[in-house]
Amino acid sequence: MGKHKEKEIKTNAMRILEKNKVPYEVLQYECDEFIDGLHTAEKTGAPVEQSFKTLVVQGKSREYYVLVIPIAEEVDFKIAAKAVGEKSVEMIHVKDINKVTGYVRGGCSPLGMKKQYTTVIHESAQDFDEIYVSGGRIGTTLKLSPKKLAEVTGARFCEITAK
Repeated sequence: MGKHKEKEIKTNAMRILEKNKVPYEVLQYECDEFIDGLHTAEKTGAPVEQSFKTLVVQGKSREYYVLVIPIAEEVDFKIAAKAVGEKSVEMIHVKDINKVTGYVRGGCSPLGMKKQYTTVIHESAQDFDEIYVSGGRIGTTLKLSPKKLAEVTGARFCEITAK
């Protein structure tokens, strides 16, 4: 019985990590609806500075980009645009999250989106052996190496938040 339950909660993010032989830890928390990253960290006991949120922006070119930033920080759209080579970028509409990523708000993982978008991880992630990101559904957080996350998503590390 125990084995079966584990199988059910596999997300695309977890499958991708396994396929790439990336070790990770799953933290589950009780949650029926969207809560922000700070509350998620509180529920899982994950250190705030090691907890990252996944944002999706769209550039002037209509391309989508994935930004992984510390949960307590805000993205600087000018810096982020420069980091991905766009004139400007803006957040996608909440109603478009599922259409673009295949995930729901609050359960958006940088891994396993419908397409592999250009991904930028905030440079502070490199200060840690492990960071926490969404596991691909509300109530699931993954703890993994930021370097491995960058390898699997093809991401670069960059400063992309407001100072």
